[in-house]
Amino acid sequence: MSGFDDITKKAQEFLNDDKVKDALKSEKAEEISDKVLDGVADTVKKVTGGKFDEQVEGARAAADKAVGNE
Repeated sequence: MSGFDDITKKAQEFLNDDKVKDALKSEKAEEISDKVLDGVADTVKKVTGGKFDEQVEGARAAADKAVGNE
């Protein structure tokens, strides 16, 4: 587990870097994340036959708030 703990610590340090935070809140990150999130949401909706559309949209919205500038 030592290796996993080290990777986790490095990932946390990376995500706490001010430059990384700025990049994640950029317009470009917003554009890319919107495309990815839309694609994933559409795929999940198709696979589930629309039974969980409300939950999928909620998860997509929550993820969208975490990345980008909107």
